[in-house]
Amino acid sequence: MLDYRTVNRANWDERAAAHAASPDYAVDRFAADPAFLSSVVRFDLPRLGDVAGLRGVHLQCHIGTDTVSLARLGATMTGLDFSGPALAQARRLAGIAGVDVDFVEADVYDAADVLDAGGYDLVFTGIGALCWLPSVARWAEVVARLLKPGGRLFIREGHPVLWAVDDRRTDGLLALKYPYFETVEPTVCDEGGTYVATDAVFTHNVTHDWNHGMGEIISAVLAAGMRVTSFVEHDSAPWQALPGRMTLGDDEEWRLTERPARLPLTYTLQAVRTG
Repeated sequence: MLDYRTVNRANWDERAAAHAASPDYAVDRFAADPAFLSSVVRFDLPRLGDVAGLRGVHLQCHIGTDTVSLARLGATMTGLDFSGPALAQARRLAGIAGVDVDFVEADVYDAADVLDAGGYDLVFTGIGALCWLPSVARWAEVVARLLKPGGRLFIREGHPVLWAVDDRRTDGLLALKYPYFETVEPTVCDEGGTYVATDAVFTHNVTHDWNHGMGEIISAVLAAGMRVTSFVEHDSAPWQALPGRMTLGDDEEWRLTERPARLPLTYTLQAVRTG
């Protein structure tokens, strides 16, 4: 089997330009409005608080919309991603948005080796990042190595229950089909298209991913020497995770149209390095 990073990088490399051109990422709005922020960062502003003056790193930053948004809020930001084409789009975005962000190409597990270990006030991770990693414990150790004592982890992610759901179109049910807990072997998918609106056609469609249960994530954070300070589950997501079953709200978040309280879609977790 090919290394998961090689397979997944090919998928992300091919989609970077299409994502940057899609209205769903709203790159043009960053250029037109100097106060514009990504929907992910806007949603979490009440929990994020004042980040002005903080030195932060955004792990698995993709095309940098959240990274640039945090920089606009006054943080000194570095973005890290393993996709060169994605970082090319991120640098372009930072340029048109008029912010100074340092972007570094590296695998997330190597972040503490290529960046300033122990030098960050804030480690930020956004939607759709952890599912590409085979070990959440290893990820948490990297986060702890990056943070200063008292530094903060801030993550908003897709909920592991959502990642385990299969949208059964034949009978209209939502069923648990995929692993909820972390497994040794990945879930291998071969699907064209992508999660944003685009007419682009792709050839690299295979991906390897892993789910991580909520207990596994929290336990990994604690074991790495961090203290959980906040954990909130949400009935909404910033993208239409289950097409045809969701309604877009005034807050630019998607929820199940029918009985939204039955399924957690995302969560926000914060933790502080204790030593």
